[in-house]
Amino acid sequence: MKGAAFAVTAAVAVSVLAQPASAATVGGVIAWGKPDYDVTIPPASALAGVTAVSAGSTTALALKGGAVLAWGANNWGANEIPAAATSGVSQIASGWGHELALKNGKVLAWGNNWYGQTTLPASVSSGVIAISTSNMHSLALKQGGLVVSWGTRTDVPASAQSGVTAISAGGDHNLALKNGGVLAWGSNTYGQATVPAGLSSGVTAVSAGFSHSLALKNGQVYAWGRDNFHQAEVPPEALSGVVGIDAGFNHNVAYKTDGSVVVWGSNFVGESTFPWCGPVFAVSAGDNDSFALKEDPAAPC
Repeated sequence: MKGAAFAVTAAVAVSVLAQPASAATVGGVIAWGKPDYDVTIPPASALAGVTAVSAGSTTALALKGGAVLAWGANNWGANEIPAAATSGVSQIASGWGHELALKNGKVLAWGNNWYGQTTLPASVSSGVIAISTSNMHSLALKQGGLVVSWGTRTDVPASAQSGVTAISAGGDHNLALKNGGVLAWGSNTYGQATVPAGLSSGVTAVSAGFSHSLALKNGQVYAWGRDNFHQAEVPPEALSGVVGIDAGFNHNVAYKTDGSVVVWGSNFVGESTFPWCGPVFAVSAGDNDSFALKEDPAAPC
């Protein structure tokens, strides 16, 4: 996930209207934002049959028929898919030149290991139901709701050692969902781990950015933490009807019940300027780039 950004650009919030969304769960990748390493140019293999997409710092992953696809920079071998990840994979997570996949309850990892990102704890070799990664650390969620952390952050509070149902790794902080309430721990330099009042119940999704955080409750997005690019200022379009969220390095992407897309925060290279039309059924925000899944990327607007 993500990398450094060095220019200052006005924040942008965009909501692009779409036709009513279908119940699509398979489609193709669309992308926008930084052109580096051709990461926003999905390969032909990722234009159909894809069920998940994950934006990293310089590499993007997609899941197609249980096989992992990768494109972008091949730093540290991030694009070199291990044989075990060519079938039977159920989840993917792209980081800072390191990549994760989940297969039959076991975490697979490859690529950059500067900070132990791909040195997996023994406990994630079975019983894992969810994965999440960031620049320098990763999370896994085991059956029973136990969170496991490795890389630069290995701490897990007692409250996140049972009953957790969702996880998200940020730059140096983490979010989890337990009994509909948000848990947060790690760096709190910008208040990213200080959960706002009202998020102790009814929350259905969380997503941690580099130094900011998102939560989804009753279709409304909540944001807190660092706000240098207005990434913690939720636009009106994201206050109702939202069904999916993802926090990037300094920007966010959400999609609504009608498949329309809302993007806000940094806009250095167009990561918050949505150039496509919906409806989409999944989104992922990376380091100055954004991705979504659309049933037919070639369909006219």
